[in-house]
Parts: sequence; C-alpha cells; structure tokens
Amino acid sequence: MFRLLNLELQKLLLNKTSKILIFVSFVLPFFVILLSSLRINVFGFFTLELGELGVFNFPIIWHLTTFFASQFKFFFAIVVVSMIGNEYSNKTIKQNLIDGLSKKEFILSKFYTIVFFSLVSTILIGLISLCIGLYYSSYNEFGIIIQESVFLLGYFIKLIGFFSLCLFFGILVKRSAFALAFLFILFILEWIIFGLMAWKLDTNLSEKIQNFFPLKSMYKLIDQPFQRVAMTKFPDKGELVYDYAVHWYEIAIVLVWTVLFVFLSYRLLKKRDL
Repeated sequence: MFRLLNLELQKLLLNKTSKILIFVSFVLPFFVILLSSLRINVFGFFTLELGELGVFNFPIIWHLTTFFASQFKFFFAIVVVSMIGNEYSNKTIKQNLIDGLSKKEFILSKFYTIVFFSLVSTILIGLISLCIGLYYSSYNEFGIIIQESVFLLGYFIKLIGFFSLCLFFGILVKRSAFALAFLFILFILEWIIFGLMAWKLDTNLSEKIQNFFPLKSMYKLIDQPFQRVAMTKFPDKGELVYDYAVHWYEIAIVLVWTVLFVFLSYRLLKKRDL
C-alpha cells in the first residue's frame, strides 16, 4: 500500500499544477473558517463577530466547519480527474504497466491517494475546529467537546465517496474537462429523476429514494447547518426542527457507492485496450 501511495504522491508533487491545486484545496477552507472567526467591521457602523453569536460553540462547531469545508472539495476533484487525464495524455499508464504495475495496483494507487488526502483534510479540519471551539465555546467539558465529532467521520467518508466518483469518471472518459462535466450532468440528471418521481409518486417517498442517489447521498452525510443555527436562536420555532445527525445508514450508502465506483473503475481499465 505504501509503495503504491508513494508512487502516486511523487507523480503529483512533480506536477506544478497539481501542487497548486492541492495547496488551494487544503488552505482555502481553513482561511475561510479562520476569517469567519475574526471581528469584521461593517462599513464603520458595527462590528460583526460570529464567535459571539454562539455558532462556534461545542458541539455545533463540528457540524458548521465540516459542512463549509466540504464545499471546497471541487478543487481536489480537479486533481483526481487530472491524475487520470495526465496518465492517458502523457501515456505514463502504459509505462507503468510495462514496468510491472498491474491494473489493479494502478487503480489502488489512485484510491490510496484519495484516502490519504481525505484523511489529511479531515485531521486538519478537526484540529482547526477544536482550536476555534476551545477559544470561543462556552462549554469546555470533555463530553460536550467530543459530542457530535462524528461529523468528522461523515466528512471523511463524504470526501472519499466524492473523489471515488471523480476517479470513475476520469477512467470512463479519459479527459479531465469531460470528467468534471459528467459530474455536472449527473447532478442535473439526479434532479430530473427526482422531479419525475415527485410528479408520479408521493413527495416524501421520492425524497427517500433520492437519498440513495450518488451525489445526494454524499450531500446528506452533512446536512446544511443553517436551520440548526436558527433553532439555537429561536427555540420556540418548532417548524425549524429537522434531522441533521450523521446516521450509520447514510455512511453505509456512501460506502457502497464508493466500493462500486472503485470496482467499476477497475473493470473499465481491465477491459480497455491501452
């Protein structure tokens, strides 16, 4: 595993564009989170400090930071599809196979890289959330601090699932731009199917079925936190209550898609004449 991971990391670090995208994908979310914790003077009229509003209290901070950090996953998605596109355009995939790397090991090297960067991103998000939370939170009991830290697991699984989908599209179409276009097409297709189901079926049933779709299931791992923040400010508003927790079955759905995408990537590569 480490041999394959090291091989892939060397390829990425030798590519200037990949290094820039990796740097941006890791750094940008943390700057946004850090900036959101600073005091902002609004046109000289008043000073806005989100930390004073209680949004960085434990345990809600785990939900807030993982949700916003996951919005920047598209930067590393470009790296993932580029990993495949460059292999075909530079014909390094043939050279790797000639040098003794099997097609299974080729796919695994990509997947190990996905897991590695997802883990690094999760650790960094966890550390910065912990630091901001310890600074701003009104609660410092250990039980409250680690409560809902399962959002970090949801974030980790979400990244792996999404990047595995990118890997599959990269193998399928061989070109980075087309692979990213397929992501957008899949997003539109999921909503078209949902619209047709909602038209023919009960809306609640349609929403339950939609939660099994690839992109929707990944999004559902970490639901938007805005209603939850509103609930803390207006506890009497019962209509704002919603289920924002990370459930085991949501993790299981994304893991099934992840295994399927990696398997299909391998089957495509195995059958394809390089």
